[in-house]
Amino acid sequence: MYIAEIKIENFRLFGSGEHAFRLPLNPGLTALVGENDAGKTAIIDALRLVLGTRDQDILRVDLVDFHQSAPGVERADEIVIRLTFRGLTVADRAAFAEFLTYETVGGKVETALIVTWVAKRNAKEGSSRRVLPPEWRTGAKGDGPTLDLGARSLLTATYLRPLRDAERAMRAGRGSRLSQILQHTAEIRNTGVGFDRNALAPVEPKNLSVLGLGDYATYLFGENEGIKQTRKRLNEEYLAPLSFADDLLLARIGVAEAQEDNLRLRQVLEKLELVLSASTDEDCAHSRGLGSNNLLFMACELLLLAAESDGFPLLLIEEPEAHLHPQRQLRLMSFLLAQASKPRADGQKIQIIVTTHSPNLASDLQLDNLALIEGGRAFPLCRGKTQLSVSDYRFLERFLDVTKANLFFARAVMIVEGDAETILMPVVAKLLGRDFHEFGVSLVNVGGVGLGRYARIFLRQDPETDGEIGIPVACVTDMDVMPDVAPWIVGKLEPGDQVPARPPSRRQWRIKADFPGGQLAQRRAERRARASGQRVETFVSDEWTLEYDLAFFGLGKQIYRAATLALKDDALAAGSAVEAEVLAGADAAYQALVDTGLDPEMLASHVYALFEAEGASKAIAAQYLADLLEKEVEAGTITALRQLLPPYIVAAIAHVTAPFPVPEPNGAAVPAQATA
Repeated sequence: MYIAEIKIENFRLFGSGEHAFRLPLNPGLTALVGENDAGKTAIIDALRLVLGTRDQDILRVDLVDFHQSAPGVERADEIVIRLTFRGLTVADRAAFAEFLTYETVGGKVETALIVTWVAKRNAKEGSSRRVLPPEWRTGAKGDGPTLDLGARSLLTATYLRPLRDAERAMRAGRGSRLSQILQHTAEIRNTGVGFDRNALAPVEPKNLSVLGLGDYATYLFGENEGIKQTRKRLNEEYLAPLSFADDLLLARIGVAEAQEDNLRLRQVLEKLELVLSASTDEDCAHSRGLGSNNLLFMACELLLLAAESDGFPLLLIEEPEAHLHPQRQLRLMSFLLAQASKPRADGQKIQIIVTTHSPNLASDLQLDNLALIEGGRAFPLCRGKTQLSVSDYRFLERFLDVTKANLFFARAVMIVEGDAETILMPVVAKLLGRDFHEFGVSLVNVGGVGLGRYARIFLRQDPETDGEIGIPVACVTDMDVMPDVAPWIVGKLEPGDQVPARPPSRRQWRIKADFPGGQLAQRRAERRARASGQRVETFVSDEWTLEYDLAFFGLGKQIYRAATLALKDDALAAGSAVEAEVLAGADAAYQALVDTGLDPEMLASHVYALFEAEGASKAIAAQYLADLLEKEVEAGTITALRQLLPPYIVAAIAHVTAPFPVPEPNGAAVPAQATA
């Protein structure tokens, strides 16, 4: 049995009707990802309210838990949480026989357990109780028999809170979590024999059960000579003078014992503690930290879930990455996946629901195991819910690493294809007053492959039903079509050569003449269509590539300087070149180009030739350009940066941050001479 669907209405940030929260679940492990305050903890708390937890911690509903659609608006009158359980075994159907719902799906009758939890505000004036006791209803419409306490106890979940004190939970003491775990394990309950104090044969402690060891210890306490003498003196010297002849007061000193075996076993187990040691030496003092003890705690809880033969095997973990370094996080997630796939003795598998803010954990899971929580809504990323193809899923399983998985926790995402964009985009955005950090933008570099695949994670297959993910995504890509004059300037052709007669598809480069009529616009539309729609938008370079467009629209001098510095980078690092002298030479060379009266395409092509023909590193040049732009803007040399940038760059930054208040007429080509 597993939870197949969660529906929440009027609980905290979740509204009702079309604003109600719905999350379909599959068996096994599901990780809820998303930024803070998206609703992940509210989902876990909703499950805790309906199911209860084994740690005996009671979660109570307060007035603030009732949804408030806007400040000053009256809160909702009732909270409704509905859980649908499917995959019921024969034992499950027997245990919940009177509460089951029978549905016809595809001509086949299926059995489900549907539990509707309802909590209402108390409308009675003058009452100190602000919330009425909740009800557990069953049936498809919540009009079936009320789920009694015995049936509810079979649905209890195991819950690990985010700020857990694992070491304290494993410590000895009354009601310790360790004793609760151990007393339900088969190894503790069924191994060994009891202790008979009247038996004449010598006692062999290794053959005793845990309860037998407790009885044996109690017997040894009673046989201790010091305890015997103390008891004798107490009875004879102190209690006898206070007794009547026919009513003697007699004291017994011993270990407190409960009458029931379960209570006696718990008392014994409460004397145990569990610690992690740094050595196999029994006498070695343990030296493990918070992270390792956190793992020990989770291992014990899973031990209990795997050992139990009855009850609902559900594990809820908030922030399993707590106190764990990245490599240990990956080990943990692999372990949880393995545990979720193992059947218990009763044939059922453990269902695990975790909430996480860790890109490490998210990157180690397949998309089928992830659900993005955004704006109070759930967006499962499994097959059939996104516009990802089967090939996309296979690709992302291999290449969605930790550096890219941060997109699951962002308020906005910009996907780029190179190191230069990764370096420049945050700097340019900050200089335009759109700091990516302030707007919660994740920048993802996909390295020239799979840009559309990553973007389609955010495109829903059925947005009419599921809604749209409210995270704006900007994909920035090159047009990769050079101006007709460029092949000779950037070294693709020698002076006097003709453009090869073979079809453009058989060349590694394209010019605008290869796309007559409206074909160039069609190429741009095709590139945009790879990943555009809903809140996803692809921004294609206005002319050719990022560096060329920057030079073409107004930053020709800065690009020339940065590329020249990149060519001299080794010499600058070795101290055999001086940056001021390199910049002076670059400025003179660029000014000589400007003085020849070249048109914008030819001038920008000469600038770009430093990369294409001379071999300047785009990534290194981007670092130099970022420094140059920051210094020039700070010094006031550049006062209208937005007018000097390619329009597609400005539009992409606006898409993931905020629109610029006063649009400026920068759509037309600005001659590169403007910056000379």
